Amino acid sequence: MVSVDSKVTSKCDESVPVNVISELPSSHGAEALMIDSEVQNNQCNITESEIFKYSELEEATSNFDNSRILGKGGYGTVYSGTLKDGRLVAIKRLHKDKFKMLRLHDNKLEEETLRKFINEVSMLTRMRHANLVQLYGCTSPQTRELLLVQEYVPNGTVSCRLHKHTFPWPARLNVALQTASALAYLHASNVIHRDVKTSNILLDKSLNAKVADFGLSRLVPNGATHVTTDPAGTPGYIDPEYYEHCHLSDKSDVYSFGVILVELISSLPAFSEDEKLSFLSDFAMDKILKGQLEKLVDPTLGFQSDNWVSQTVGAVAELAFACLQPQRDMRPSMSEVFNTLESIKSGSSQKALKWGSNNCYNATKVHIVSRLPDDYFEKK
Repeated sequence: MVSVDSKVTSKCDESVPVNVISELPSSHGAEALMIDSEVQNNQCNITESEIFKYSELEEATSNFDNSRILGKGGYGTVYSGTLKDGRLVAIKRLHKDKFKMLRLHDNKLEEETLRKFINEVSMLTRMRHANLVQLYGCTSPQTRELLLVQEYVPNGTVSCRLHKHTFPWPARLNVALQTASALAYLHASNVIHRDVKTSNILLDKSLNAKVADFGLSRLVPNGATHVTTDPAGTPGYIDPEYYEHCHLSDKSDVYSFGVILVELISSLPAFSEDEKLSFLSDFAMDKILKGQLEKLVDPTLGFQSDNWVSQTVGAVAELAFACLQPQRDMRPSMSEVFNTLESIKSGSSQKALKWGSNNCYNATKVHIVSRLPDDYFEKK
């Protein structure tokens, strides 16, 4: 089952919350991931080419026929559709209660809310990255309901691929690298994803990653390095500092990405009702600390029989450990994560890399130093 919804990537997706766009320090950008100057200018206005007629999308989806449904989630239902120009797209239809949130009783507030929504869509349509799901536009705010039109990605989600299909380690490592590249781009573009998870990473025909779920984010004032809000996200992926203090930052995405790295090496779900596992991040940190990677890694990957797999999986596990540090200052930035994964893939993981307020990375031994409190797991 395929989908490109921000909350809804497939029927096996457990949907949750929205994203946040936040101004971050420019130092979080990666030089190799330069952003379009238009993206940095939040004053951009939506163009006629980005506005779709409701009737056109209704026709494209055969009047929103159930056979066109790609997935359902917290914010709406996603349909496949074919536009008059021949493009195959994914069309997100917001749930009625979510649409009503944009149409409040106060006319001034309604106008302001809709203006921000349209301006945000305008900005996001100008974002370009090979590993992001492209947002094409939306219907007019004067129409009966708001619909988002996105790139159609045909090969399901990483979550489904991990748990239902053969997924060799080289392909998994490639997904990790591409996802890190996309998230580093978002952070350099002053965007916090807020719901990074394997069910929000889509795969194209060549198993290239496409990150979804940043189309319904909201703008915050310029100059803010974090946004304070009620904790939102998907169980198993939520940054502990964010959950405890409600302070969201780009490092919250880094934590969630660390969970994804563990999923990629273990094929285990981020959250389990099984008391033995509960949160995969806790289980992984415990095994990495104890040097028991063989109890964490998916045995089908060849971890104990293939030297290259053993070395690269070990390096990725250590990177995941750094991303999953409970204190955000101890985590690397996404651009540093991207650079590290590039080094791992190219075989030069011994390259000196430093991040955070402390040097957690020992370039000689490729070893992450534990900064967890002694009673961390007991408290969990």
